[in-house]
Amino acid sequence: MKTLIFIASTQQNRTMGSSIINHPETRLTANGLLRKYLIGFVLILFYNGVMANAPLASKQQIGMFKNSKTCVVFEDGITFYNGYIKDAVQKYWKSNDYEFIDQKEFEKRRTDSKYSFIVLMDEALDKDPGGVKYSYINLVLGDASDILTRMPEFCSVPISYSGDNGTDYEYVIPIIIKFIQLHVKNLEKDRFPISLNGLKYYNKRGFKDKVLLLNKEKIAPNADSPGIIKNIYPYYVKLLTTAEIQEELTRNPPNTLMHFHVGPPKDAGAGKCFEMIFDNEGKMYYYNSRKITNDNPDGFNVKDFNNIR
Repeated sequence: MKTLIFIASTQQNRTMGSSIINHPETRLTANGLLRKYLIGFVLILFYNGVMANAPLASKQQIGMFKNSKTCVVFEDGITFYNGYIKDAVQKYWKSNDYEFIDQKEFEKRRTDSKYSFIVLMDEALDKDPGGVKYSYINLVLGDASDILTRMPEFCSVPISYSGDNGTDYEYVIPIIIKFIQLHVKNLEKDRFPISLNGLKYYNKRGFKDKVLLLNKEKIAPNADSPGIIKNIYPYYVKLLTTAEIQEELTRNPPNTLMHFHVGPPKDAGAGKCFEMIFDNEGKMYYYNSRKITNDNPDGFNVKDFNNIR
């Protein structure tokens, strides 16, 4: 496809170049058209590059999801995750029929497009120098691909670094289940901008009249005091522990946003961190990820506050 586009563009440029020489008065119009063709060509190459790394579901596959049965894949062994995801799906999954399955059943069904899957996947992003892998909750469609990470993807949300068996993400699992369903609906109408921006598509204004429940255990050193936060972020913030955020959300407070952070283990020395902000109904207000360095340590930092301000 790329080769055909290049040949077509080359032939058009030759024709347009001849037209410019013979008709100087058309130079302005032709140059404008050349710019449009160039921009379009670059966008197509970029779009194909994005698709090569993340096989976002096509419009047809988005339609197929509605008629699929969603299989929620449990992790092997006894894990906190299985309990959290089961409870959240039973309470909040409304998009289609669902079923809980184990890893063996997933391997049998994953090539069948009449099924979609909520499955935990481990990935190392951007050749992470620390080799840290992160666990993502993925919604994917059954596909004949032999490679698990090539299955058509609707949504992928980081929840922890791989191997983290803690409970820090318990309170966000119900919100992610709500978010995934909203995200699929947004894909129906805004697939192209989502493919270009990823989850940053959701970065928006609207914090002014909201209470932000900020995890005080996950703030970077350059923003770890109420005084610093007040100077850079003028709206209402509650600095809470993970447990306190979870307790606050059980009351379903109105006009409230909550912060969720994913980072590497403290002894990793490298890695990435992810910052997300949702409301209790699953709407995402902010997403950012970055590499951690000595000069830019882990946690929600001054730049994040400036972004949401």
